[in-house]
Amino acid sequence: MVVPREERLPAGRVASHLLVMVAVAAVVGVLVAGLAIPFAGVMGIGARNVATAMDNLPAELETDPLPQRTRLLDSDGDTIATFYDENRVNVSLDQISRTMVEAIVAIEDSRFYEHGALDLKGTVRALITNQANDGVVQGGSSITQQMVKMTLLTQARTKAERAAATDDTYARKLRELRYAIAFEQHHTKDWILERYLNIAYFGDGTYGVQSAARHYFGVNAKKLNLRQSAMLAGLVKNPTGYDPTNSPDRALERRNIVLDRMAQLNVITREKAEKVKEKKLGLHVVASKNGCWYSRAPFFCDYAWNYLLDDPSLGETVSQRRQLLKSGGLTIRTTLDLDYQAAAETAVSGHVSQGDRAVGALAMVEPGTGYVRAIAQSRPMGRSEKEGETFLNYAVPTKYGDSAGFQAGSTFKPFVLAAAVEQGIPLTTTFNAPMSMTIDTAEYENCEGAGNFVGPWNVSSSTSSGTMDLYRGTRESVNTFYAMLERETGVCEPFRLAKKMGVQLTYAKGDGTHLPERVPTFTLGIADASPLEMAEAYATFAARGLHCDSVPITSISDSRDNVLKKYGSSCQQVIEQSSADAVNDVLRGVQEPGGFGYDQGTGLTVPSAAKTGTTQDGKSVWYVGYTPKVSTAAMIAGASKDGQKPIPLAGQTIHGNYVYSVSGSGFAGPMWAQAMHAIQGSLESVDFTPPTETAVEGVPATVPSVGGMSMDEAERTIEQAGFNAIRGGTTYSDYSAGTAAYSSPSGGSSIAKGSVVTIYESNGQSPPKPPKPDKGGRGGGNGHGNGGGNGHGGGRGR
Repeated sequence: MVVPREERLPAGRVASHLLVMVAVAAVVGVLVAGLAIPFAGVMGIGARNVATAMDNLPAELETDPLPQRTRLLDSDGDTIATFYDENRVNVSLDQISRTMVEAIVAIEDSRFYEHGALDLKGTVRALITNQANDGVVQGGSSITQQMVKMTLLTQARTKAERAAATDDTYARKLRELRYAIAFEQHHTKDWILERYLNIAYFGDGTYGVQSAARHYFGVNAKKLNLRQSAMLAGLVKNPTGYDPTNSPDRALERRNIVLDRMAQLNVITREKAEKVKEKKLGLHVVASKNGCWYSRAPFFCDYAWNYLLDDPSLGETVSQRRQLLKSGGLTIRTTLDLDYQAAAETAVSGHVSQGDRAVGALAMVEPGTGYVRAIAQSRPMGRSEKEGETFLNYAVPTKYGDSAGFQAGSTFKPFVLAAAVEQGIPLTTTFNAPMSMTIDTAEYENCEGAGNFVGPWNVSSSTSSGTMDLYRGTRESVNTFYAMLERETGVCEPFRLAKKMGVQLTYAKGDGTHLPERVPTFTLGIADASPLEMAEAYATFAARGLHCDSVPITSISDSRDNVLKKYGSSCQQVIEQSSADAVNDVLRGVQEPGGFGYDQGTGLTVPSAAKTGTTQDGKSVWYVGYTPKVSTAAMIAGASKDGQKPIPLAGQTIHGNYVYSVSGSGFAGPMWAQAMHAIQGSLESVDFTPPTETAVEGVPATVPSVGGMSMDEAERTIEQAGFNAIRGGTTYSDYSAGTAAYSSPSGGSSIAKGSVVTIYESNGQSPPKPPKPDKGGRGGGNGHGNGGGNGHGGGRGR
């Protein structure tokens, strides 16, 4: 059979191969001295010099474990991604079909089980046969020699080592033969053949017979039949030239050569060979998918990959960790729930299109474990910015996804709420919240040693105003209410609490690029965050104050299924259970009749709680909600094509709809609801633990009378009695100007400790007398002054 010119072995190279082998064989005792020495003399190589060179080589070649592909599995054990430098899955010889073993031995080294490291008889025969057929028909090097060469090439780490493994020099041939002899001395033939079949390259990116069988035919190596085995055996000699996906005719021709050789050796009958030769290749190519790009959950995969690269236990450097992940043959089990993932992806793609100048992102976290169940976003993974593709992962923190995040808006208010409950402020505490107000930021307590805030804060609400308690103030997301509440808690405690709950606040004081985060406007969510951070934080409320770090991995096993590392939950109680219960009782009002979310259709068939978020400039909207079993954060944010610049959402066309105005409940809420409605049937119907009466009503205490005291003394007196004192401006009073006139609630009232008591300053003037009513009139008012009552108006707002 005629072989292409480019594959023919030049006569000079044929001679050189043979002469070197003969010369070396003389030293190792394969040939008689009378035959070998003349050849060595012709080559100018003395037998003693050859022996000396052989003795100077290492006694044996250390074999590193073969690089194998790593699999990433979901929580049910299904493969969602593979990583590799060489697409290889090692298998033992008994996991390879006998037919495949016979085919590879027949075409590459038919006397493999009869000779040692060097088969001179086979080499001479192959050279003669190949010359007679004008090309390479039979292999000349033994399987052991080929395995040595493949091992040296696989283990080469530098360009110099790779060059040394492929150089056409006598030194390389001597080194390979010495190693081959050592292998034959220290290992069985079956061990050598098994390694050979696992290390060999079979073309089209596949290494090892198992990967090749799966790739070309969709079967395991154990199930390879004669037609399949013959084709694979034929590829090893020239895997690129005979690649059946690129050169099917040449692959077919080479396969038939293998069949002829097997018939010639009586491994199969001539009739069987001819029958199989009449058949086509029978390919069923299964595309090799390397990396997260091809994953069923690409951005969860990307998050898990970067999470592992950040784990120092997998290597001292990122480079070492990457090498382990791509060649270690690991099995990595993750927390991903594909049902949740499908729900998340459908919801996101159903509200934001990939080409929009906006991005939708969603994350799901399991309370009590931190297991990340789903990560999805509207922009698919890819290089085409024009098509809306990206490699930025908007759903996860910057360190894992390279996105800077977006302002979280009013979803930060529950951190202030939780701090207030922790400090003993009852849920029935009320403030008279106006539509707008100006507050001196010096009234906000900072962290110890951090200095005072300076300047006025002009804050306004877009929802409602009036006297309201923590239920209504939260349900209606009243900015002025929360500005007043944060004035009581201080800025430090809510900031610290948010960090403990998983929000990665890194710019407390700001820097040249980032604005400070620990400021009075913290309660309005001026800090950037990701959906995963917010889902993790709210999962803390769902788990009754137990915060668990988000984790996408449960375990890593080696290629033999030995567990190398388990990733357990890392959890810590960061707020009291009773405090979390109180927060849950407030936030569930958003999900129930009258709540902003419920009115937009976010209600579930299981108990749930939530908070909306809309930034002041309308560049991002949020809906973060949870049940006792899952916490989900949904975000839609305006973003430029490159994803680096937040832009307003209003005025854009998003998912085919022109956007006039945005809100967390009306824009992000439906996306959240679609994802949660899809999985609510699988959620266990568990209710939140009711709050204690103390958390709601507080511990009753009597408000002291402060009339006539200096304002400072009045404040101290109120605070010492267990209340939070604030100043409420001046009023008419007979007390001296500048002293306390009265408090609201008034002295002698019984209210809960921790409640806010407002002290009014006297202007030193008696109240003006009311005008006399007209005769016959019914009169006005009810005679109730503003000094009495407990200030609880507004109800619980549920």
